Amino acid sequence: MATITNFLSKPPSSLATFPNINNPLCFPRSFIPFVTKPKALTKKLETNRTHFITKAAAASGTAKKVESDERVQKVHSIEEFDEALRMAKNKLVVVEYAASHSDHSRKIYPFMVDLSRTCSDVEFLLVMGDESEKTRELCERERIEQVPHFSFYKSMEKIHEEEGIGPDVLIGDVLYYGDNHSAVVQLHCREDVEKLIADHKGDQKLIVLDVGLKHCGPCVKVYPTVVKLSKQMVDTVVFARMNGDENDSCLAFLKDMNVVEVPTFLFIRDGDICGRYVGSGKGELIGEILRYQGVRVT
Repeated sequence: MATITNFLSKPPSSLATFPNINNPLCFPRSFIPFVTKPKALTKKLETNRTHFITKAAAASGTAKKVESDERVQKVHSIEEFDEALRMAKNKLVVVEYAASHSDHSRKIYPFMVDLSRTCSDVEFLLVMGDESEKTRELCERERIEQVPHFSFYKSMEKIHEEEGIGPDVLIGDVLYYGDNHSAVVQLHCREDVEKLIADHKGDQKLIVLDVGLKHCGPCVKVYPTVVKLSKQMVDTVVFARMNGDENDSCLAFLKDMNVVEVPTFLFIRDGDICGRYVGSGKGELIGEILRYQGVRVT
């Protein structure tokens, strides 16, 4: 769980721990200094990049075979990177920073390609940090120290980043920050909450309101379960989500509801809050939902 005040009083640790980069860029199993390289070496790095993409398709026996990575845009400079973010507008943009010598980069890449083919409303970018001097400059500007490194953007603003993650975390992050089409109702202000309660007052449906923060690991972790339950319980339960740090209205609502830790799940029936669960345990959450539905859990 995360405490609200900790998140609001200082930047999230994932965004606040990057040191100033005056030293060579360090990738796992390789050091890539920010110095001018002979053209012959640059050419070799570009060849390695092609080798990375080819091998990535076959890496990891647990991933689906990647037939095409055409939905992943390869970025080769700061100018291309900035233009890609501008063109995406308010879509979620997922950026993987990789290196040709990184085994972890090769293994995670097929999962990102697979996501790019199923998440049509999310844009995916790939930056090979050791491809050229221009990509090194981009990594230096973005303060990338290790790969694979994933950054998440919306409206040209970095909203989240992860380092050295596995497929499950990547999928959870994309779902949490890019969910626009699931059965989970997205709430952005107090008025949205009041309308949702009014719409379901008297229909006997239980409302489960997932309250979290943008940069909350436990909130991200439990959200795939919320999405799954929203599909399975569509006839009896309404699932909704609000990020308390999205705006002042959301923050005021959290304070009024006495939410001090996230994720907090509020259970609402017939316009009244009948209970709450604080935590990210999947089994515990399901048990609480069933309890407030009147199902005896043994």
